[in-house]
Parts: sequence; structure tokens; C-alpha cells
Amino acid sequence: MSIGVRFLVALLLCSSAAATAQGAAEPKVERGRAGAEDHKDKMKEQAEAGWAIPPVEEQEARSKGRVTVGGRSLGYTATAGTLTVRDIEGKPTASMFYTAYTLDGTKPGTRRPITFFYNGGPGSPTFWLHMGSFAPVRLKTTNPEFIKPAPYDFGPNGETLLDKTDMVFLDAIGAGYSRPLGDAKPEAFYGVDEDADVFAKAILRYVTKNGRWNSPKFLFGESYGTLRSGALAYQLQDRGMALNGVVLLSSIMNYGYRQPGLDQLYLNYLPSFAATAWYHRKLPNPPADVATAVAQARAFAVGPYAAALAKGQTISPAEEDAIAEQMSQLIGLSPAFIKQANLRVDLARFQKELLRDRRQTIGRFDSRYTGIDPDAAGERPETDASSDAISGAFIATFHDYVTHTLGYKTEMPYRLSAREAAGWTWNWQHKAPGRGFGAQNNPNTALDLGAAMRANPYLKVLSLNGYYDMATPFFGTENDLGHMMLERSQQGNLSFRYYPAGHMTYVNPEALHQMKVDLAGWYDEAVEAASSPVPPQAPSLSAGEPGQGPN
Repeated sequence: MSIGVRFLVALLLCSSAAATAQGAAEPKVERGRAGAEDHKDKMKEQAEAGWAIPPVEEQEARSKGRVTVGGRSLGYTATAGTLTVRDIEGKPTASMFYTAYTLDGTKPGTRRPITFFYNGGPGSPTFWLHMGSFAPVRLKTTNPEFIKPAPYDFGPNGETLLDKTDMVFLDAIGAGYSRPLGDAKPEAFYGVDEDADVFAKAILRYVTKNGRWNSPKFLFGESYGTLRSGALAYQLQDRGMALNGVVLLSSIMNYGYRQPGLDQLYLNYLPSFAATAWYHRKLPNPPADVATAVAQARAFAVGPYAAALAKGQTISPAEEDAIAEQMSQLIGLSPAFIKQANLRVDLARFQKELLRDRRQTIGRFDSRYTGIDPDAAGERPETDASSDAISGAFIATFHDYVTHTLGYKTEMPYRLSAREAAGWTWNWQHKAPGRGFGAQNNPNTALDLGAAMRANPYLKVLSLNGYYDMATPFFGTENDLGHMMLERSQQGNLSFRYYPAGHMTYVNPEALHQMKVDLAGWYDEAVEAASSPVPPQAPSLSAGEPGQGPN
């Protein structure tokens, strides 16, 4: 396994099979004075043994910075530190590492917006969003090629969102510098609902500690972080924190359709295949732009293709030939190959087959990137070229920055994935809100987000998507968010944006700039909506419905 794939393993979409139970239970620690003394003794023993242990007392390392945004110089305070998460009785259970950026002059009680960022995995720390997207500093990236080895181009970020919001980047428990405390067991944090719960507690702690209850509040999740956002938006609202907005970047909110034997996944991928084939000039009759290629694939996917797949093995030879020919025109593979795959082309096969005549593979996180395998005859790529191209630069830049600029000191290693931790097993069960749902073995937190939006008519949701993201295809996002069953009066709170980029859209400098423009306007609308005396209404049908294409 290549170094890039290993370091990005936390971003890979996991198998949707339910996780098995953890091993044998540990002895229960008694509550009260005796339990506290046992806990102190255990921590003391670890310290004396030379272990690097997470702090129970919250840590802070503050530094000053300045960045120019739109010709305006902004001074800010960067705080790298920890939040201590406690159970209902006040016992510390986890230490969550964060980095916050606040505009100078911001005081407790301010009405200035604040946004909480996190990556996905599950089990990924948040140095990807931190180092690459909207913080006041950023690793400068090129498009799309391997980032040259050190020294790296890292510095002030003119596309930062600091002019619109303060920002807090949070690391999941077990990842980065975030750790369980004392006798807390891994299964208390490693699961869909458990993960959302600890993030909710950490956010509530930060807001209370820093006097931000009166600030407009936003969530910004990437990849599995969008699934977290669905559950988290509902959990926070259920605990008294109504959000102003949720940003979903490269979404995967429904793991249900990733089960073997279901055809929805092939429908979801088809427009992404079309965009990729268009980019690499593999279409026999290419349209003028990628948006048109995508629109044609969307129409085919929800029409003839969906009808054909629904027939399974009973499809007639004539219809199979016709569908394969139409697919070939849209995604650049031969009709014969498509028919050999029973009209169902797996992602790995597409990555290997599209540029096989050039002896190249295409990336998963970003299909604009190309790689070379030892041979061109294989079934699937041996590595992800888009992962290999950026991982080393992001990892090295973060380590240098957090130590030498932010000044955060610890003996603990920065884990690139919580999966490196002992006892890692993810509990995929999820209890969705509402009657009759029960526990889901393959979570769909779009249901949670829909419930939060129905309860809070001011909650805005913005879906950001890369045309060349093959890890979380945008058509799947449209399907998930299009089935929240919002009323017409609520659908205007949901909007979509599309960029010529991959999973980590911010790697593309041009896409990053347009994202900043789109987000700046969206933040203004979301904050203004909360000041309106009546909830916003949906646009007229002539303006276009969410999820039907770029808007």
C-alpha cells in the first residue's frame, strides 16, 4: 500500500457492513471519590512510566496572525488547544484537540458567526480542511499534479472565510491529538451516534467556554463529516442549539445503497463517469463543457438506465445492446466492456479501463489525476494517484505549522487516523429521529438533517460538490438530499454548487476561489434569514428545483 493511500485511509469510504461488537468488557470503575482516586492513580502510573497522555485540564497555545482579504487586512488570534468532554455526572471522558481562528476584537456575547469544521473517515483528523481550505493560512496547491517535495509553499490565505466567520477545526477522538481519557472505552466514541454525541459535547463546551451562544452557528463537514453533520445538526438542536447553517462538502450521507446487489450506486456514479470521460477526452461526441456532459448523463441515469437496471437478468438482448451503446457514448467505455459488466461498471474497473490504451489509471479522490501501474492489464489501480499527489505535503506542512507557528507542545504522536488506535471498531448502527425508523445498520443521516430543517425553518444547507469526485459522487448527494421529504416551503433552504475539482475541491485553486465567493454570499443570506420576521419561502418552480443541476 502506498504512503499516500495509507495516510488518506481515514478518508476512504468504509464497508457499510455493521461493525461487530468490541472485545471483552473491562471491569467497571466505581463512581464517586473512590473512582476518582483510581482514575488519578492510573494517570499517575502512566505518567511515571513515561507515557504521553492527553491532558484532563484544557490546554491553550495562542498566537497572533494577519491576513489580507479583498484588500482588507485582518488581524486574528489562533488558538491550538483541547476541550475536555465530560459525561452527565461531570467525569472527564475525552480530550478533543482543536485549532480556532477568531477575528481580533471578538468578545464573548458577540453576534459574529462561528463555524465548526471537521473531516470524515470515519476516524480522520481535520488537518486536510485546516491546511487546504478556508483557514487564514493555507498550503498552496497546483492543479492537478504531484506537489513537489519540501520546502512547501505555505502562508496567508486570501480565500479565507475569516471575513465572514470565526473558525474552529476539530479532530475526531482517537485521531490527531484527540484521545479518550482515563478508563473511557473506545466503543464510547467509535460509532455513528457515539461520534456525533462527542462532537456535540465538544461544540457545546467550546461555545459555553468562549461565550458564543449568541453567535450565528454553522457546521462544515467533508466526506464522512457530512454524515456526521446530519446527525450532529439534529443532536445539537435537540440539546438547545439551533444552527443557522450546514455546509456539506463532498457528501456521503447514506451508506444504505452501498450494499452488494443494489443498483442505486451504479446510477449515482454514471454522471461522475461522464464528467471524467469528458475531462480526459474519451467521449466520441463531446459536448462543449462538463456541465452539459453531466446533464446528459443525469437524464439517462434517471430514465433509460434506471429502467434497464430494474429489469435485472430479464432485460432483453436488444435493450441491453441499446443501453450499452448509449452508456458508451456517455462514459467513454466500449459497449462490449459495458455488456461484460452486465451494464454495471464498478468504480475500480472504470478507473483502470478508461485510459488503459494510454497505460494510465485515474484517481479516486480526484479523477483528473492519472497514475501508472506496473502493468496495464490489471483489474483495478494499485494506488490512488490523487492521494499520492498531495498527502506528503499536507502532512508535513501541518506538523511544521502546529509546532513552530501555533506553538502547541505535546509528546503524543499526531495520529493520521483513529484506526491506528487499539480497539478500533466502528459501530455503524444509527437511531434516526422520528417514529418507525428504528436502528439503521447502514446509516442515512439525511433523515436527521431533514428533521432538523423541518423543525428549524431558518436552517440553511449548502451542498458543495466536485465533478471529478469519485469517492462521493455528486449524483448520490443529490439523491440523498432530494429524499429528505421537505415541504415546498422548506426546499428553498437547500442549495447546490458544483466545481471542476475532486473530493477535496479546495486543492483546485480556481475552484477554491469560486467556493469562497459562493460561501460568502451564502453566509450573508443565512445570517440575514435569521433576522427576518418570517421564515424564507421556496423560490418559484421556474427558478429550478434543488438537485436538478448546477445553480
